[in-house]
Amino acid sequence: MLSTPPALISVIGPVEPPLLAAWVRHYRKLGIERFLIAFHFPEHVPDIRRHELHAVAREVGIIPARTSTGPWHEHTNGELRDELRHRAGQGWHLLADADEFHQYPGALPQVISHAEKTGHRVLGGLMLDRVTESGRLAGWRPEGGLDRAYPLGGHLTHRLLRADPRKVVLARHDVTVASGNHRSPGHRPDPDRLCKGAGERTLVQDDRDPRHYAAARGPCAALPSRSSSARAFASASGLGALPRTEASSARANSARSAYSGCVGSAGSVTTGTGRRCLQA
Repeated sequence: MLSTPPALISVIGPVEPPLLAAWVRHYRKLGIERFLIAFHFPEHVPDIRRHELHAVAREVGIIPARTSTGPWHEHTNGELRDELRHRAGQGWHLLADADEFHQYPGALPQVISHAEKTGHRVLGGLMLDRVTESGRLAGWRPEGGLDRAYPLGGHLTHRLLRADPRKVVLARHDVTVASGNHRSPGHRPDPDRLCKGAGERTLVQDDRDPRHYAAARGPCAALPSRSSSARAFASASGLGALPRTEASSARANSARSAYSGCVGSAGSVTTGTGRRCLQA
């Protein structure tokens, strides 16, 4: 059994201060004790936003390992992330952007212990985008919580932009992770134990999680209480609610199928029409 929780590694841009506070609270509830974060601010970000984020970090007891300023090049995130991973040292690293809220089927020590017993050095997840019940892009009140503000989840980014919904959520210190945390060369996560990730977005760990989004298997029936417009939006966008009952074996199988469908037959990411959109 893992005695020390994994270090959380994150490169954070000019996000909303309440979102950062909610993000820290979320991972503290998962048992994370060590946060290694780096702020990176493009030059157009006003000083007041930078000061606000540093103030939030202080309030929640986090001292940023680094703060940098400049353009956000393709390599910026990866370089800063790898610097943080080097500082974190040996063990497991939890990788999460500031708008990614991982959900796991059990305590992190148990999840990691299972990975080690089965010989997996990375754990993967499926990214689900969260929206309001009506589908509008609306703000949220911190006191109400993200789940209540954004009850629907689905593969919006994947369907609209052909983006890769797969993420590496946990990795051993000596395992290389590609830019964006979408894959790890030479390593493939166990498709039977996927993590789902949300908040504004969610990463979901394991299809047995009772909060697994039905959207992992495509469009689903909307709850009876939803308006006709909400049902239409959910169906067209492949969105699903957060089920409160235990996931069935059929849903578990469909979640694995959803992940495998993204992988494709030749290690490439495919859409529902079979079009290749990203090389794995």
